[in-house]
Parts: sequence; structure tokens; C-alpha cells
Amino acid sequence: MRKNMWVYTRLVLLMLLPLAGYFALRGSELDKSINAPQEHFYIVSLVAMISLILAIAVGFVAITLRNIKISFLSLSYVSLSALFVLHGLSTPGFLTHHSSTAGSTAQLSVILAVVWLWLSSISVDRPLIKWFAQLQRMLLPLWISLLLALCTILWFHPNLILFLHFKELPMKWAASLFTIALNGWTIYRYLQAYISSRFPLQLAIVYSSGWMIIAQLIIVSGEAWNISWWLYHFLLLASVVVMVWGIVNQYVSSKSITASIKLMFRANPRDWINTYMSSSVRELVMTTEARDSYTAGHNYRVALYALKLGEELSLSSAELRAIAQGGLVHDVGKLRIPDTILNKPGKLTPEEREIIEVHPISGYDLCKRLGFMPEELSVIRSHHEKWDGSGYPDQLAGEQIPLLARVTAVADVYDALTSSRSYRKAMSHEAAMEIILKESGRHFDPVCVQAWERLVREQTSFFEETVRNSPHLKLEKRMIK
Repeated sequence: MRKNMWVYTRLVLLMLLPLAGYFALRGSELDKSINAPQEHFYIVSLVAMISLILAIAVGFVAITLRNIKISFLSLSYVSLSALFVLHGLSTPGFLTHHSSTAGSTAQLSVILAVVWLWLSSISVDRPLIKWFAQLQRMLLPLWISLLLALCTILWFHPNLILFLHFKELPMKWAASLFTIALNGWTIYRYLQAYISSRFPLQLAIVYSSGWMIIAQLIIVSGEAWNISWWLYHFLLLASVVVMVWGIVNQYVSSKSITASIKLMFRANPRDWINTYMSSSVRELVMTTEARDSYTAGHNYRVALYALKLGEELSLSSAELRAIAQGGLVHDVGKLRIPDTILNKPGKLTPEEREIIEVHPISGYDLCKRLGFMPEELSVIRSHHEKWDGSGYPDQLAGEQIPLLARVTAVADVYDALTSSRSYRKAMSHEAAMEIILKESGRHFDPVCVQAWERLVREQTSFFEETVRNSPHLKLEKRMIK
């Protein structure tokens, strides 16, 4: 509770300080006019271009990470930065003499940015977001093309933007209410998510959204060229910077960015795992394994086995990436299971079994808020479904079960059988294979079992090496030393 109070206090301070500073300056003797069109032209244009490059880079990282929320964030700040480039270049007296473009593009940039931010706050299982997720690879180039076309039209026909009436009542305040409503919802959703998961990107988006609201209020009420008016330029720049910081801090390092690009289409399963285990995914995995001693290395091995089986089934690169991420966090819902049940040494009661069987839904609910794609979410939710319909949580049967979940189910059960638990020792490879073959057509998709049998027959050494080379086991050894 004390931690939460500090989060709220810090948020209020970071929102109120610039707003209070603006109102304190506005109308005071200190609020002098700094008519600096040359500085506005060069500095705003240059900073906006740098921000645009950063936002586009984030968009490519989002594709590699397979995270639709990061794609939405990229599109938000691409919109903000691209139109701000036009805002800077349209400074009257340099490349153009029209004042209408520079004045209204700042307002338009904020409106487009808050729409994409709002979309990033919506759960991934909503139909609209699912539709966008299917187009993830096309979103960035398509939106950049549309923005380029819009900026070109406004450059050669600057009077067109006057039809939006951004500088007139009631339109300027309607735009403000729109911005406050959408960004207010975005702040609420991301603050909720941050309180439960403590991921830095979520808090960064809260700050960024709040600063956009303040910038919007300054745009519609400030007097051009006054010191108080200049403040909104810095707030929008801070919005971009804090978002990029949040993504770098949560998801990537310079090493993992280059690794992601190099390994995007590489087939070595350990390279896949090392590439797609971002810091946020790694944190989820290690938090889960800290709660459940049985899962030490389990998530990693399940992802490896599932990837090998996916390759045997000739799945696409995108599907293999989805298995990598989904397999790594497939049991994250166990975070919400009480320790007394999770680590119980004996047989579970029917009531305890019911609690355990909720973990796919719990994991699904958590990861959909983090921006995992529908394919990864299907692995998390449906890896305990059975081919005959007797599984959980949705009692899906046959091909109703998503393909990636069917693949992961074989890998999950094999690793469960060949791993030791508190109430039984690990089975031999032969005994585990006997069970998997017997369950073909009941628990497992027969096609997946046939491919698994071929894989095991052809690559026996891979399965032996996987257990020995589990990174979590290595981590435990380092901690003991």
C-alpha cells in the first residue's frame, strides 16, 4: 500500500508541476515574448526528426518482439513526431509564409497520438485489436505512408487544415476534451497494470499520457511565442523520450536489438529462446519459477521442445516466434495460485484442483494486458486443452484447440513426465514416450504426436542436451557458488 501511495504521489507531482508552472507564468511579468522563429524552425524540426527516427526504430523492435502494444506506441509517437516535423518546417518566414499549418499541425499531432495510445491500452483479445494484430507487420509502413501523404498535401495546400477549425471555439475545446478523455482512460488502464505488474514501460506511458494532456491545454490557451507557450514543446519531447526509455528499460538492450534482427529467421531453437526472452518475459518466467520449485527450467525446456516440434511441422517463422514467447510464459498464471496449493507434496483435493485449473485464464488475463499477440495468448490459455474435449479451461476439442497450443501441449506433458516433482521421481524418456503415444487422439493431436515421434527418433541427443543446458539450472549453480 505504501508503494502504491508513492506511485500516486509521484504521478501527481510530475503532472501538477508543469501545469502549475504554466499557470504561474501565464500572464505574469516573467511570461515575456521570445519571438525566435529561427530557433523554432531549426530546433523543433531537428528534434522532431530525431524523435521520428526513434519512434520508427521502436516500431521495428515491436515486430521483432511480437508485441502489438509496442506497435501502437510506435505509431502514436510516429504521428506526434512526423507532424511536429511539419510544424517546425512550417515556421513562417523560412520555407513557407503560411502561418496556418504550423499552428494547427501541433494540435493534429496530439490528437492522432492519443488515439494510438488509447488503442494500446485496450486488451489484445478485443476484436479490433485482434484485427490490427493480424496486420502488425504492415501497420508501420502503411501509417508512415499515410502520414507522408498527409504532410505533403498540407504543405502544398496549407489552407486545407483551416477546415478543422482547431484555433476556433468550440473546436479547440472539443479537441481538448477528446484528448483528456482518451488519455485519461489510457492513464487509468496503464496505472492499473503497473500496480499489479510493476513493469517500467507502463509507468512511462502514464507519465507520457499525462504530459500530452498538459501540452494540449497549453496549445489551446497559451499565447504564441511567450515563455509559457514554449513549455508544450518540451512536454511533447519528454513524452517521446520517456516512452523510449520505458521500452529500452523493459524489453531490450543494444545487444538484444541486434540479436533480434540477426536471429529473426534463424532455426536454432536455443538462439530463438535467447533472442525472444526479453527482460520482461525473463522477469515473468523467473518470478513464476521462484514461486514453484517444479518449474525451474520447465518453461525454457517446454519452449525448446515446442520449437523443435514446430519446425518438424513446418510452421512459419511467425508461428515459431509465437511458440517461443508463449512457451516461455505458458505457466505464468501460477503466480496467482496460493503457495500451499502450488507446492503441495501430496495429491490435490478436488477444490485445490479447481484452483490449479484456473491458471491458464489467469496467465491469459495478465499477458493480454502486456500486449502479447493472439497466437502467444492461445498457447497460454489452451495448452491444457485435450483433443477429446476433456481438458481445461474451455473444454475445446479437436481443431477447436489452436494449433500452437496443441504443439505446446505435447512439449509440456513430455517435460512434466521427465521432470522430478515433490511427490514422484522423473520418468524415463521411454516411459514418457509410451504415455504420449498412448494418448494420441485422446489428449494430443495425432498429427503432433506423429511429428514428435519422428523428431525424437531422429534427434535423440537434442533431448538429452536440453536438460543439461537449461539456463535456469546454470543460474542456480552460479547462485550456489
